[in-house]
Formats: sequence, C-alpha cells, structure tokens
Amino acid sequence: MPKALVVSDEVDERLWTDAVRAVSVDLVIGAGDLPYDYLAFLASALDVPCVFVPGNHDPDLSGYTRYGGLSMKDGFPTVWPGPAGGINADGRLVDVAGLRFAGLGGSVRYNDGPNQWTQRQQARRARGLVRRARFRRWRDGRDVDVLLTHSPPRNLGDREDPPHRGFACLHPTIAALRPKWLLHGHIHPHGESVPDRVAGTTRIRNVVGHRIMEF
Repeated sequence: MPKALVVSDEVDERLWTDAVRAVSVDLVIGAGDLPYDYLAFLASALDVPCVFVPGNHDPDLSGYTRYGGLSMKDGFPTVWPGPAGGINADGRLVDVAGLRFAGLGGSVRYNDGPNQWTQRQQARRARGLVRRARFRRWRDGRDVDVLLTHSPPRNLGDREDPPHRGFACLHPTIAALRPKWLLHGHIHPHGESVPDRVAGTTRIRNVVGHRIMEF
C-alpha cells in the first residue's frame, strides 16, 4: 500500500536536512502554507512525487500552464512559483502513486490575500470538482481516495474566528465523492491532541506539522 509523508503549515527543520533520506515513502503530500522550497526539497531528497494544494499564505498559482516543457502565464514564458516538480491538485483530480486525489486549496476569505474564497466561491469550485470526479469515475471506474484541502469542513475541526472557519461546501463534497480520507491543515493544534473526525465513511485528519501515513 502507498505510504506518504504528509506535511502542512509548520516546517520541521529536522526534515529539511539530509536526515530525511532515511524516511521510506512513496510520495509527499502537502496541505498548504509551507515554503515551496521545503516541498521541493522533500520530494527531491526522497526521490518521490509531491502532490499539494496551496494555503492562504502561499503565492497565487492560478493562471499558470505548461507548454512544451515551459511554464506559461498570459501567453508568455515565466517561472512557476510552485515547488519544482510538484503537482498542484487545487480544483483538479490527479492520480499519484496509485492514489486518486481531489484537491481544494485555500481558506475562507478574510482579507485581500491570495487563495482565499467566500463560502459561495468555494462551493462553486467544489461543484466543478465533483463533476470532474464523476466523469472520471464513469470513464475508468475509480473513486477518489483522498480529498486534499487546506481548510477543514465547517464544524469538523475548524475554529470560530473568521480566518479559521471551515468550508460548509465540504460536507456535500464528501457525500458526493466518498473519499476514504480528507486531509487538511490550517488549524494549528498548539500542542493539543487532535482526534480524527468522521463524516459518513470518510476519515478527516488534521495534518499540521508532519505525519507518515499508509493508505
């Protein structure tokens, strides 16, 4: 079964050294708000793919495309600000290391920063993701294994202050996709124990910091 190093929000300096090469995993999963150099280093040092979604403190990655090996934006070659070799799953279905990911990055809008969405905007993005997942399921019979988000669902591990409220649209998204896991960051435990939560058949895990997970 695939094994992953799952990271979010808090850099572990012990992993940002050659010592990380002792970790045996099949992929790196990032749930947002980490330096892209950190994600790129982990994937390179471990020689595995990296799939991620952006957090509300990450640079805006919208509008970038790949053409002929070049990164393009607005029709011109440019440097992609994301992690080298990383796969941005935000708003997409991606298959990596034998797992199917559906991604929804960002947080509830609380200022004019990037990767922030109103509840209505994120709900629109989520509906588009569900449509794409259903088409892929019809085409190849495969379900989503992991719903990768930055923010949690509303009332399932979120907070009441505006920046840390979860997205209500994740509840119907979970019901539609029935992933085995929803992995999110954004909510810092500050030393407290954070139990997994369950919605239907989906297990919801806060992955702030780092974890080794087997799927």
